[in-house]
Amino acid sequence: MASVAKEELFERTPIPKAVASLSIPTIISSLVMVIYSMVDTYFVGLLNEPVQTAAVALAAPVLLAFNAVNNLFGVGSSSMMSRAMGCKDFDTVKKSSAFGFYGALFFGFLFAIVCTVFRPALLTLLGADSVTAATTTSYLDWTVTLGAVPAILNVVMAYMIRSEGSSLNASIGTMGGCVVNMILDPICILPWGLDMGAAGAGMATCFANCCALIYFFGYMIVKRGKTSVCISPRAFSLEKRIVLGVCAVGIPASIQNLLNVVGSTVLNNLAASYGAAALAAMGICTKINMVPMYVAMGLSQGVMPLISYNFASRDYKRMKSALLYTIRCSEVLLLASSFLMFFCSGALTGLFIKDPDTVAYGSAFLRGFCLAQPVLALDFMCVGTFQAVGMGRESFVFAILRKIVFEIPLLLLLNAIFPLYGLPFAQAIAELMMALIAIPVMIRFFRRCRAQEELPLQA
Repeated sequence: MASVAKEELFERTPIPKAVASLSIPTIISSLVMVIYSMVDTYFVGLLNEPVQTAAVALAAPVLLAFNAVNNLFGVGSSSMMSRAMGCKDFDTVKKSSAFGFYGALFFGFLFAIVCTVFRPALLTLLGADSVTAATTTSYLDWTVTLGAVPAILNVVMAYMIRSEGSSLNASIGTMGGCVVNMILDPICILPWGLDMGAAGAGMATCFANCCALIYFFGYMIVKRGKTSVCISPRAFSLEKRIVLGVCAVGIPASIQNLLNVVGSTVLNNLAASYGAAALAAMGICTKINMVPMYVAMGLSQGVMPLISYNFASRDYKRMKSALLYTIRCSEVLLLASSFLMFFCSGALTGLFIKDPDTVAYGSAFLRGFCLAQPVLALDFMCVGTFQAVGMGRESFVFAILRKIVFEIPLLLLLNAIFPLYGLPFAQAIAELMMALIAIPVMIRFFRRCRAQEELPLQA
């Protein structure tokens, strides 16, 4: 059952302290994940071979697709768990976590098998050509064929552990894996080590995810009887309310990430037509841009259990205070990062590769990417709130608008008007449009909460 300390955190701890205790470990964990992703790019970039860096960039959409499974079972089950805890329904908490774990295990294996069997078609879809195909294949062998299951399971377990307020424990596992990855990267990639290039980066990532998964299994053993998270086969249930409760939030969140993969694939294919240097620069800038994005994402994910719990217990005032406080904090951080990326674009790109053409491309790209930062806080928190309170339909609509209606058409349009250099500005315009939509939607949501204050509790 949820401990008294966890109830104190969700129900009575001052908002700034509660948000900090939940979000800071998640932000740090997210940043470490970005850093280790950037370390992959950094050490591969030391080889000064754009083809190697381009291979890592081409494979990125496949790794991003992991999040489709992560969100289906991680976001879906953790949202239902937090809401059930708010209603003190701990049977639902256990069944939701078991369903999330075994669902992620099954689909992780399925993902790896499909990507391996249909590898040639996948490479074509990603934009690989005769120059980059072999290197991209060797990277995917480690990260997907061998690495999909541990990569997916450790993220899903972190979501579930975080849902009961144990953000620090969830982040320790994630960060531990990232540290292992950073230690192994130079050993596996560089000539003085195993000299495997991009394949070495993939091998390091695979082993790191296995280490993180071992930590989470150890955590479950140590905390047996003290945690509401349950991965026992006996707790697994296909009970209708469990399946629908998880999928109602998880499927829209999963589709949202699949659309992110589509957007990333379109971006890479458009950039690839301008050569390996342009593609490598786009990959580098995308990863630099991930730092502030993951800060905003870490804040929204960290505060989700607090929003879910107080929504289910009908403490809407506390829920709204937590949401608005988190948006303010996120906005300050993202504005600062936007200025840094704009004025130091060339220096930041140059940290990862010394090829002058790649650096020149990257400097221009990064100035376009950074313009999206100021509006990410509102957009991420809006979608995160919908996921936290079980409003999967609204989350799905926002995903469709962001990618299908705005960003992907803008990529094609801007590339036609401003070849190559228009691509980075598509995200900024799309996020601005989404922010203009998010504000009235959130206002209506708060009004609806006030109208529901007298309704019976629901999990």
